[in-house]
Amino acid sequence: MAILLNLETATTNCSVSISKGNEVISLKENNAMSYSHSEQLHLFIKEALQEASLSFSDLNAVAISKGPGSYTGLRIGVSAAKGLCFSLDLPLISVPTLESMAHQVQLGEGELVIPVLDARRMEVYSAVFDHQYQEIRETRAEVIDENSFADYVSEYNVYVVGSGAEKCKEILGFPYFHFDASIVPSAKEMAPIAFEKYKKGQFENVAYFEPYYLKDFVIQSKKKV
Repeated sequence: MAILLNLETATTNCSVSISKGNEVISLKENNAMSYSHSEQLHLFIKEALQEASLSFSDLNAVAISKGPGSYTGLRIGVSAAKGLCFSLDLPLISVPTLESMAHQVQLGEGELVIPVLDARRMEVYSAVFDHQYQEIRETRAEVIDENSFADYVSEYNVYVVGSGAEKCKEILGFPYFHFDASIVPSAKEMAPIAFEKYKKGQFENVAYFEPYYLKDFVIQSKKKV
């Protein structure tokens, strides 16, 4: 069974998991406002491998959360993933950040999930997924207003989750919206998505792969990324 190293650095949550097939066998993460991916990421990789009683030579691939998200956070994660792939001669897998967030919500038929990451002012990065976690609307950077996502609430219960959920809650008044701002991207949910890509041989070109920035990210001066 393939053993994958999964790295998530798109937001404040510095998250590393080791997975065997679909199963996460080790997870290290820290979601703190004073986060510093440059300081924590490599330590978490080492600790996750130790917890799983594995070494770098046991890995079959490295998976990276591709964005959208923090410009600097994504850059740090992708640089680390590329370095490991080059040095260990491993394939690189990319996982859309919003897709892995969607998998944190248990959905029934007739329900949708909209992961939203806070951008600037009233803007979010968002995408829409059905109850089978298929993307039914592409990732966008959009300004939230009272009509945002209105096309979906007439037919579905809609879960709006992620760091942008609070600003959405202030604006969106439809009764079928459910908000949860506590959900952050995690390497835990990356595992099954990355494993499916591994089985299909859906690998990135290590030399030329770039994160999905969507747009430039404004870094807050009080945060170290």
